[in-house]
Amino acid sequence: MKGLLGTKIGMTRVYGEDGRVTPVTVLQAGPCSVLALRTEACNGYSALQLGFGSRKSKNVPKSVRTQTAKAGYDEKVTAAWINEIRLDEDPTAAVGDEIGADIFEADEFVDIAATTKGRGFQGVIRRYRFKGGRASHGGDWTRRGGSIGMCESPGKVYKGRKMPGQMGNKRRTVQNLKVVQVRKDENLIFVKGAVPGPNGGQVIIRKSIKK
Repeated sequence: MKGLLGTKIGMTRVYGEDGRVTPVTVLQAGPCSVLALRTEACNGYSALQLGFGSRKSKNVPKSVRTQTAKAGYDEKVTAAWINEIRLDEDPTAAVGDEIGADIFEADEFVDIAATTKGRGFQGVIRRYRFKGGRASHGGDWTRRGGSIGMCESPGKVYKGRKMPGQMGNKRRTVQNLKVVQVRKDENLIFVKGAVPGPNGGQVIIRKSIKK
């Protein structure tokens, strides 16, 4: 298993040698600094703790500043985003190493996790695409979900009932996206298809577990 932290830049299209157009999402994948190592003997699992981006050290706790300093960050700058990438075996990298997009190759398949766009509190018409009520002949519940009441038995509303509520802003993973192109010098990865979240949103790129 291998993975990287990055950001979503946006969507575009690329042309193949046969002239076919492929819609792709451009991802800024790394460079990520190795901040800590997790081994089976010490921690009970294998992983790499990676740091991506940079921000002012004054805005983070001292414990984080101390940890990022060991990885080579400047005293005034620390990692903007820290996350762990699980591995199948103990890592061979060392603290302070940099990992870039060159760990992935074209025609490889990846799983990408990101947070979807938040839509706020929405009704069932937009959230679940309910049809709603009639708009004529006295219908006065056009954008409502209808009755959810129960009789004496069972006398309750079943769990999982589709109702108004928070829409979006949830962690989602898209699996088996094909890597169309890797620009190692710029740490850019072009994947076929769409990736959750807005432009500039954080993404976790991992090797596909099903392909």
